[in-house]
Amino acid sequence: MARSVVINPPKMCQPMGAILAYMGVHGCVPLVHGSQGCSTYPRYNIARYFRESAEVAASSLGEDAAVYGGAKNLTEAIKNIKSRLNPAAIGICTTCMSETIGDDVKLIAKKALTDDTMKIFPASTPSYVGTHLTGYDNALRMLVETLDVKGKPNNKINIITGIINPGDIREIKNMLRLMNVQSIFLSDISETLDTPILPGGHKPVLPDGGTSLSDIADSANSLGTIAICRTAGSAATYLKNKFNVPSVLDAAPIGVINTDRFVQNICKLSGAPIPEEIIRERGRLIDSMVDVHHYMFGRKVVIFGDPDLVSAIVRFCAEAGMTPTVAMTATKQKDFAPDIKAVNSEYRTDTQILEGTDLYEFHEVVKTHGAELILGNSKGKDIADDEDVPLVRFGFPVYDRVGVYRYPIMGYNGSIYLLDQMTNAILGHKYDPNKLHQ
Repeated sequence: MARSVVINPPKMCQPMGAILAYMGVHGCVPLVHGSQGCSTYPRYNIARYFRESAEVAASSLGEDAAVYGGAKNLTEAIKNIKSRLNPAAIGICTTCMSETIGDDVKLIAKKALTDDTMKIFPASTPSYVGTHLTGYDNALRMLVETLDVKGKPNNKINIITGIINPGDIREIKNMLRLMNVQSIFLSDISETLDTPILPGGHKPVLPDGGTSLSDIADSANSLGTIAICRTAGSAATYLKNKFNVPSVLDAAPIGVINTDRFVQNICKLSGAPIPEEIIRERGRLIDSMVDVHHYMFGRKVVIFGDPDLVSAIVRFCAEAGMTPTVAMTATKQKDFAPDIKAVNSEYRTDTQILEGTDLYEFHEVVKTHGAELILGNSKGKDIADDEDVPLVRFGFPVYDRVGVYRYPIMGYNGSIYLLDQMTNAILGHKYDPNKLHQ
């Protein structure tokens, strides 16, 4: 019998994703054009995961805005942000209320600015359609569309991150440094949401990190664009169609094969050779898989989260000899099911695919198929407790563990860390050395 209610969905609204995209831009303040709660919820989730204060403004729409519109509130919000913080840019994300009212956000923002010293990026991100992934994609495309400037070739590669952790971004940067490839990250939260405390003991109101506006504008002159998460690929498509910048939308670089593809794509776009250190990192990953094979072979693992990460982790688990039995995402994405089916075909697994659903259905299927390990964010804790199996946390948000965002699960090194986490979770949970499979 079909349900007409959603129970515990592992997804968030569009403004959440848009805010994360804007927070990866240097000197940019996200502005939520909606009620106070529409900014409080994202701030709360960012603060409890990244342990950083989140400077997110709101136009604070009330009941009167439903009748008279929100132009006055948005205009005042823009002027207040400029006078208090004087940021390089403001990233506006709309909400259910402002979209339903029909506010012309672009026109209102244009009238509110009295000079050109500050950029404004107005993205349409209503919460009643799409998810946090849609919001991120819409905001990122708005950044590129607003700033793109065709000029001289810059010999750089654009990296569209999607919603991944600061640790993942730093690992990808390290791989590019080893390959001597220059890059532009769209966008970059590695410093803005993991801000160091420097000598003097204080942090600036607006973090020093993030991608500069000039770099975003220069993305139109790059050698190519690689979207780590295909759900954030519309900016790459835009750059390809308007400026003929080659684009690659491939699987997230988790595990051996997917990271190999990422490295090969970098080489193809840049012409750079694969350095010895990258080859050695790959070898260490393979060695780590051999080291734990007798612990992990045949282990039943179930995975939920954002589609790009889930499909990549399913393949990695199969590479490591595990048995992925269920793969679930709340966001439908055209490549998700084909990715999982390809793994089933290559590794003779039988992973059940759940798309556009919630954790209630995921739990019911897990009960049927069985699990020895769950991978997902903190929303999987109750399922792990009920089924008495360990939970390895990844993705956004993780609020019942500290520091997860610091460590990569991407690239060869990140994959080693993820494999170690999975193995240690198995070993630490009622492990019987005389009985590998419980």
